Amino acid sequence: MAGKSKHILKTVFGYDAFRPLQAEIITNVLRKNDTLVIMPTGGGKSLCYQIPALIFSGLTIVISPLISLMKDQVEQLVQIGVPVTVLNSSLTLEQYRRNEEKVKQGVIRLLYMAPEALLRPNMLAMLSSLDVDCLTIDEAHCISEWGHDFRPEYRQLVTARDRFANAVCIALTATATPRVRQDIKTSLGFEDSDEFVASFNRKNLFIQVVSKNNPFEQTVEFIKGFPGQSGIIYCFSRRQVDDLYEALKSKGFSVRPYHAGLSKRDRTRNQDLFIKDDVQIMVATIAFGMGIDKPNVRFVVHYDLPKNIESYYQEIGRAGRDGLPAHCILLFSYGDIQKTKYFINKKEEHEQRIANIHLNALLGFIETERCRRIPLLGYFGEKYSREDCGMCDNCLTEEEDLKDITIAAQKFLSCAKRTEERFGAGHIIDVLRGSEAKKVLRFGHQHLSTYGIGRDFSKRQWFHLSRQFIRKGLLVQDMEFGSLKLTDKAWKVARGEEKVFGRMEEEGGVDRTSEKDDHKDYDRDLFEILRKERKQLADKSNVPPYVIFSDKTLIEMAIFFPQSKQSMLDIHGVGAVKHDKYGTVFLDIIQEYCKIRQIEERAKLAGGKPLGATASIGKKRHIVIGEALNSGRPVSKIMDDFSIKRDTFLNHLFRYLQEGNGLIKSDELMALSTVSSEQKDHILDKFEDLGTEFLKPVFDALGGETDYEDLKIIRLYYLGTVRK
Repeated sequence: MAGKSKHILKTVFGYDAFRPLQAEIITNVLRKNDTLVIMPTGGGKSLCYQIPALIFSGLTIVISPLISLMKDQVEQLVQIGVPVTVLNSSLTLEQYRRNEEKVKQGVIRLLYMAPEALLRPNMLAMLSSLDVDCLTIDEAHCISEWGHDFRPEYRQLVTARDRFANAVCIALTATATPRVRQDIKTSLGFEDSDEFVASFNRKNLFIQVVSKNNPFEQTVEFIKGFPGQSGIIYCFSRRQVDDLYEALKSKGFSVRPYHAGLSKRDRTRNQDLFIKDDVQIMVATIAFGMGIDKPNVRFVVHYDLPKNIESYYQEIGRAGRDGLPAHCILLFSYGDIQKTKYFINKKEEHEQRIANIHLNALLGFIETERCRRIPLLGYFGEKYSREDCGMCDNCLTEEEDLKDITIAAQKFLSCAKRTEERFGAGHIIDVLRGSEAKKVLRFGHQHLSTYGIGRDFSKRQWFHLSRQFIRKGLLVQDMEFGSLKLTDKAWKVARGEEKVFGRMEEEGGVDRTSEKDDHKDYDRDLFEILRKERKQLADKSNVPPYVIFSDKTLIEMAIFFPQSKQSMLDIHGVGAVKHDKYGTVFLDIIQEYCKIRQIEERAKLAGGKPLGATASIGKKRHIVIGEALNSGRPVSKIMDDFSIKRDTFLNHLFRYLQEGNGLIKSDELMALSTVSSEQKDHILDKFEDLGTEFLKPVFDALGGETDYEDLKIIRLYYLGTVRK
């Protein structure tokens, strides 16, 4: 069975190897063991039932909650020659009867339908007369009342199982806490041994939380960094969606809205435009995205606070499904909490308790100063063992980047006290900055001694600081009214007994930097030519471009330059059926492109990397940079090639050494330093005494006379550089 599964994986789907747990899950299903699969979005859940469906002799029924999700998956399966159909309300009566007849005739292997459609007595009677080998329940968290998207009709699927005595049942979801998982298993009668939980860590997602102060400007600045690329912006309300859509449209962005207040026709049209890459950005409420499998979403913006961690995880999970880097940013203000609390208080008492637990878990994730993956994955019962993921804002803030913000803290705390601890951060900041706002004047706060003493920081910077003061336990916030009150710890800071270290947000807004860029070295000109051809083919077939080939497939073509049928079949996502349909078209383009530019084909190794001089493709950036320096490439050239500043360059080299990748040459590196030979020896002694993990102790021991950049250079020298 394993050999047959692997054969189908390559010839039908075009993939060289299974992802983690896929092979084990498929084997368990083929043995007719009921199976619960918890696998992150983009982790490859669909193959876990699609491959068994092509091996079983009978029918596989797939229960899915959304028509758009069914449509998306069916289109992709049709393109690779899988006998599949759908029965749902989007079909005309004639289409419905035609599809139903195909099912009765036994020519269909995969049937997609909604739970309410399956539960109709006439449908159950018809399907019970057929040989049903597998019942697949997608989005299985809908079964549990503890799930974030509980649906009563999903509970009724339990009784429907009895109608298919010989069918194995596989339940799948991307988001389920241990409690929800147990509820699903209990409801469906699954054995504990048949539960498969993949890691929830989406390594390619850069996760960032930013203090929200001017959300529109912050969002505009952020999305400017993704020209021509797809992204989703999530808002709390329909009105916010409409307002943001109009504002972005007026700025010239390619954008559409999506929410339940729009007509079904408008929602469908806007979603199709987005899926087909005719529109770049979708501004939406959380109603959008659950039913699509668009793999090339490069960013997700949370303009407002998500409902809970499960919703947040699912929403960011719509980015980077192709495995390429994607950026997820959440704009956060404590005012959003009050808005969420208002709606929680309208719920029944039992629901309020659950909602408050969810909210507190979400705040724990937002306010952490550790790696964000620790609380995020921990919520789903997974222990994240690393302290530095390299792919979140907290992990990219090093010890030496923390500044002494004690004076700012003292000003803020003093102002909070002098305004009688009755106001939130916004009002305190207005007083500090000397605002003439009506509220400030009405309370007479322009006469306070703290009025205007904080003009040295912008409003954005003060908001960023205020959040840190709350996280550090200097202030507590009344969740109902938002007022800030001083803690015992605050008084120690106010009296100068304790210092406060934190981050200073630079004017300029949102940082889009992320570490991972594994496919930096592909031929961008060829990629754009292939992308245009893909779009034309997709429009002719009236399908999304990714149904033809994913971005990842095109990028591999632009890395390896395949120039034969066999080489093309080695490319990720190119199976036999797709090659027969489109392989020649893309092969001709690549051959012509390479002939003009005298480019030779690159052999693809088993691990997916090219042979020879280009073996750096697919490596992490810090390794490529370390190897580039050792090869003799000038520092200035390396910085230009990777579009990085000197500080980032030095951070990459430090990580290169930390991981034990070997030594680095220091001749040109030391030329960057401004310290004298005598100073260098003194600094080396300090590293010997204090260690190299953190720079601040060395900085303090030197009386602050040597800047951090010089310390980074000397640290690299100390850690064992090779001198020529």
